[in-house]
Amino acid sequence: MRAFTFPGQGSQAPGMGRDLAEAFSAARQVFEEVDDALGQKLSKLMFDGPADELTLTANAQPALMAVSMAVLRVLEAEAKLDLGKHVAFVAGHSLGEYSALAAAGTFQVADAARLLRLRGESMQKAVPVGTGAMAALLGLDLPAAEEVAAASRPAPDGKEEVCECANDNAPGQVVVSGHKAAVERALEIAKTKGAKRAVLLPVSAPFHCALMRPAADAMEEALAKVKMTPPRVPLVANVTASAVSDAGEIAKLLVRQVTGRVRWRECVSYMKSKGVVQCCELGAGKVLSGLAKRIEPDVTGIALNGPADIETFAKTL
Repeated sequence: MRAFTFPGQGSQAPGMGRDLAEAFSAARQVFEEVDDALGQKLSKLMFDGPADELTLTANAQPALMAVSMAVLRVLEAEAKLDLGKHVAFVAGHSLGEYSALAAAGTFQVADAARLLRLRGESMQKAVPVGTGAMAALLGLDLPAAEEVAAASRPAPDGKEEVCECANDNAPGQVVVSGHKAAVERALEIAKTKGAKRAVLLPVSAPFHCALMRPAADAMEEALAKVKMTPPRVPLVANVTASAVSDAGEIAKLLVRQVTGRVRWRECVSYMKSKGVVQCCELGAGKVLSGLAKRIEPDVTGIALNGPADIETFAKTL
């Protein structure tokens, strides 16, 4: 059994999707669809940069979805992929959950693009620039990272600040998110708890923590207006690390996901427990395929980025 996984923010880079667009009309159609939905030549930004503009949350989120969907559409057109026949689950890391749901037919591509543009803008606006931060605590398991986060919340003036475990990515790779001062305290506390490294991440906002509440409210309102249909294969949701197929429940989980933890380690282990032996990452980068092997050594992780990857994978269907 195989699962399709879809990358999150941080996997974007100028040039993403260009080789797909040059090689396949199915990919070009996806990029045109996203450009039209957003009223922006996002594809030009994806192909040519500049990197700092592509990295802006409001651009990176729909751009990553577009590349993931381009890979999927090419697989369907060129390799005769049948998602319901060839794939047991879909799952995506943070924004990748929208890519997974577009792949499974819950969202139309245009709707997913507009939702991700709003999601990116709302997450950026939720917290004033410089107020929040995120940091990777490397070498600590989740219980230890939770202890670090809890210990970092009390400020010197006695106020309670936000610091939460935002991403449980793999064994020994947990990300905390919250008020900048609290996250900086977490860096120092983590070192005393045995962390191999504790480093601030170059992000523009503190994602997946309570400070994102305004963005969650915006997404709840937007999702209520979008048509959603049951996915063709079950989604393994970020916030529950279990499978879901009900469209109404998926909408609620997407709202919770904005402030909730991305339980990626548990998502991969859940899929393994259900018989998945291969996780195929569709889109830009190779982050998730690398994590899959770290989380479950018996699971193969492969990245499907460009034409050569697709050609090789097609022979296995």
